[in-house]
Formats: sequence, C-alpha cells, structure tokens
Amino acid sequence: MKNFIVRTITSVFFVAAIVSCFLRPEAMIFLFALVTGMTIWEFAGLVNDRNRVSVNQMISTVAGVYFFLAMAGFCSGITPPSIFVPYLVTLIYLMVAELYLKQEDPVHDWAYTMMSQLYIALPFSLLNVLAFQSDSSGIHFVWSIPLSVFVFLWINDAGAYICGSLLGKHKLFPRISPGKSWEGSIGGGILVIIVAVLVWYLSEQYAQNPLGLTAIEWAGLGLVVVVFGTWGDLVESLFKRTLGIKDSGHILPGHGGMLDRFDSTLMAVPAAVVYLYTLQML
Repeated sequence: MKNFIVRTITSVFFVAAIVSCFLRPEAMIFLFALVTGMTIWEFAGLVNDRNRVSVNQMISTVAGVYFFLAMAGFCSGITPPSIFVPYLVTLIYLMVAELYLKQEDPVHDWAYTMMSQLYIALPFSLLNVLAFQSDSSGIHFVWSIPLSVFVFLWINDAGAYICGSLLGKHKLFPRISPGKSWEGSIGGGILVIIVAVLVWYLSEQYAQNPLGLTAIEWAGLGLVVVVFGTWGDLVESLFKRTLGIKDSGHILPGHGGMLDRFDSTLMAVPAAVVYLYTLQML
C-alpha cells in the first residue's frame, strides 16, 4: 500500500511537470535538457559497471545536453546550423581519445558512448522537431503534437495494464517482459486510437491542429506511438536484463530511474517524427 501511494504521488508530479512544461517553449527546453542530461548520466553509470567498459560520463552527458539545446535553437530559428559544429567536434574527440587512453576494450567504449547519443540524446532532441513548426508566417511553438505523444503513451500504459490484468492470457514477449500480454497491448492500442480521435475533435474545436491532421491521421499517430512505445519498453527491458538489473536507477520514487520512466519515449518520438514527415510528403 505504501509503495502504491509513493508511485501515485510520483506519477502525479511527473505528469504535472510534463504537461505544464509545454505551456512555454522555455520551460519545455529547460525540462527536457535536464531530463536528457540525467538520463545519459544514468546510462553511462550503468554501462561503466560492466567489465572492460569506461565511458566518459561527464563529456557524454554534456555533449547530449548540448545537442538537445542546439536542436532547440535550430528548430526555433534562433541559431544557424553552425551551432552543431561543437557537438561534432566533441564526438570526434570521444573517438580519438581512445587512441591515447589505452583502455582494455576501446570498441566497447566507442559503442556505448555513441549509443548514449543515438539512443538518448537524439530522441529527446527530436521533441524540438515536433514542438516547433514553420509556415509562411514564420516558426511557431506548437504544444499539441509533442504533448499528444506523451498522452498517448500514458493512455497506452494504463489501458494495457487494465486489459492485461483482466484479460491477459497470451504473453507478448515472455523472453524479455513476461508481464506483457497481447490482450493488454491490443486493449491499450484501441484505447489510444479512441483518445486520438477525441484529440482530433478537440484540436479542431479549439484551433489547435497546426498540421491539419484528419481524424484518421491522428489515429495513425496514436497507433505509431503505441507500437514504437511498446518496442521502446521492450528494448529497455532487454538492456536491463543484459546488465542483470531490475531498475535503471532510484531517482523517481516507486518508478525506478530515468530510463525506466522514458523508455517508451525514446522510440515513440523518433517514430512520430518520421510518421508526420511522411504525411507531409504524401
């Protein structure tokens, strides 16, 4: 009972922080720059506990945060493309440095260092692509699209848990996550599609549909988030099983670490970007 109360309180504060940060672009940038740094720091600490692995935790974290801020500046039209040059120089340094550090297994160091950027820094940075949209009048901050991705993830988690608890019989991926069922995943997906159509209706009513998505396209976005969010959850579960740990950290009471909380996001956000850009090209 105590753990349930702790989880509930943490969830309320977590949801409140995410929702409120999208009220202002500065708040979104600050919060997710912080989240990016904390997640990379956690990731680097976990892999450094493995034999023959030594990732530069500080530089990897600073590089990831810088990349997020550079993407925010570029997508909002504040900074030119040259803002990415220092980040590229840092990546080159992290590669070349292994020549002089004389580590036992530099290949592992390179792999985990680049993984921290591709697996964590890049997906969080792509939130800026969803949040800043351009038209003939300039670049505008749009909260409805990125917030919807998080809402769909939360609805999917809740729906999958309820449907899985009531109807779950067939395991979705027993080798990696024995608690997930096909019934739960399908139930969560159906619920998200219903919510996505409701989001379309409300966005039309309150003129918050900047991309002009139809009801079917909103439902498609919801389905993309469900599928890739589930894969993101499974990827992080495989990562933890490989490391032999239950939680990635303990910073969020009752919820584990940053990777535990944002695992679905790391796959869902890039997939949402690809989906929306594909729609624009059709």
